[in-house]
Amino acid sequence: MAFRLRPMQVPVLSSRPRKSVARASCATLALGAVLAVSGCGGSKFGAEPPKAPPSSALPSTVQTGPLQITVQNQNDLTKRPFLVVKGADLPTQLETKDLIPGNGREATKTDTVTVQYVGVIARNSQEFDASWDNGAPATFSLDQVIPGFRNGIAGMKEGGRRQIIMPPDQAYGSQGAGSKIGPDETLIFIVDLIKIA
Repeated sequence: MAFRLRPMQVPVLSSRPRKSVARASCATLALGAVLAVSGCGGSKFGAEPPKAPPSSALPSTVQTGPLQITVQNQNDLTKRPFLVVKGADLPTQLETKDLIPGNGREATKTDTVTVQYVGVIARNSQEFDASWDNGAPATFSLDQVIPGFRNGIAGMKEGGRRQIIMPPDQAYGSQGAGSKIGPDETLIFIVDLIKIA
């Protein structure tokens, strides 16, 4: 038995003349197109916006890991040092590191010293003070400064450059200092010991 396909016949559902049916068909097609586009959400994302990535996939602005300090010009006493600090594991005790060992006299905790220095907040690398910006080194007695400065410079030799990391109890503690150093900040100094008086 053979089957023959017949041309499809579309019944006319209206008693209107054919011209009205053609207009109605065009209107139906246009409405269908509008609905199809609006069903897609009308944007590149489809019907719904994409879901947010999991928090583990987002970049973190909170620093973690061991403290890493990069000192530009660290080996040249004629140039101002610049610091970049990364990491969040801040020390709880005073730490010193000689970047350039000195070869002159050794400072004691009661000496008057002449130094060049740069100080930054460890948490964010924000510089808060630098004698280099004042046009001249600073001179002071070590028994009249914060403990971290006194203890960090003691034992240093003239002609040396030292990195000093001061936890809050060796710096300005819970009171902070002015508007630049908040409470309980760990500070990092790069100090050049020019002379002991």
